Amino acid sequence: MWQYTYLAINFFTIIICFIFSFHPKIKFHRHFKAFLLSSIVVALFFIAWDVWFTANGVWWFNDKYLIGKRLFGLPIEELLFFICIPFSCVFTYFCLDKFFKLDWKPSVEKVFVIISIITCLILAILFKDKIYSLVTFLTTAFTLMVLYFVLKVKWIGKASFIYLVLMPGFLAVNGILTGTGLDSPIVNYNPKDFIGFRILTIPIEDTVYGYEMILWNLFFFHKFKKDEQN
Repeated sequence: MWQYTYLAINFFTIIICFIFSFHPKIKFHRHFKAFLLSSIVVALFFIAWDVWFTANGVWWFNDKYLIGKRLFGLPIEELLFFICIPFSCVFTYFCLDKFFKLDWKPSVEKVFVIISIITCLILAILFKDKIYSLVTFLTTAFTLMVLYFVLKVKWIGKASFIYLVLMPGFLAVNGILTGTGLDSPIVNYNPKDFIGFRILTIPIEDTVYGYEMILWNLFFFHKFKKDEQN
């Protein structure tokens, strides 16, 4: 039964959100196409990142918790991760944005983005010898700069707040993946490649990695959803 652990994590991450997608007051199912397109576009980059890191031993997977099928050197469960996690996050964003006014004042959002960019750049410099830390902080700084200053999106503050709301679920899912409650982690990290600071069993870089991934999913979801309406 242990070989279904990662698969079960993906399933239970998505199933409640999927069911409520058909609720008459939510109707998220109307945007399944926009979500799938956005998640596939974003997954291409993150899977390439994942493949490279796995091939170079930055992280690796415990076969005890996997069904044994791999593609591009990654467990099939890891590929599903890039659909299931974004689905629950984008769905939650869609619901909260639909029923609550969560927009930030432009001046506050701008200060938040600038501080976040500077913080990521400083951390990238400080931990430039840690490949996971360096790549994560650099690409997140780049993401914030491009989304806010080039693409002119106006929802980064709102998305950041919702990501914070999602943090308990993130900690639960990533906690199990990194070993919380298990005899050994599903995903293992090379100690020399990340800072070493963890929330429970979760490397702090994972929270930033997830934040960056969700921002890009939201950007393309907005884009493809808008295309649907035209």
